[in-house]
Amino acid sequence: MADVLVWVMQRRVVLADRAERLRKELAEIDAEVARLEAAEVVFGQFADAQRAGTTDDPAVAEEFERVTTSPGAGGMLLVPHREDGMDTGVLPADYQAIMKIVTAVSEPVPAKDVSVKLGRGTGPGQVEPVRDKLKRLADRGWLHRTPAGRFTAPPLPAA
Repeated sequence: MADVLVWVMQRRVVLADRAERLRKELAEIDAEVARLEAAEVVFGQFADAQRAGTTDDPAVAEEFERVTTSPGAGGMLLVPHREDGMDTGVLPADYQAIMKIVTAVSEPVPAKDVSVKLGRGTGPGQVEPVRDKLKRLADRGWLHRTPAGRFTAPPLPAA
């Protein structure tokens, strides 16, 4: 009986490690898709401008600059590393919503609770994307992750 319990525990650890690797791979794929979508938009605009003979138009150049320098384009971080004086306004809207939820409570909050407050479900398919965003916010200094895997506003810097 103990052998079965040990096997179950080992299998759970192996699967948890594999799930973490797959989440990271999925995040990398999502970032690549975002870059390709941005490239597709830019190419389509350039092709249209070239057909219309307006490739030298300042409006086309301005739009090209906007698309290629927006967060997520060309490898830019959607969630920048937090620096002194930065507010959540620099974050994408979905990350801002997460920050509002986490900072509104006084105790560390689990990803499942954040998912529910965002109007998503409690199933793995709804919670894991939220957990990934919470981890990304923690990795970049916007949130603090407790050893229990809950999230809270980062501690204030020592004066």
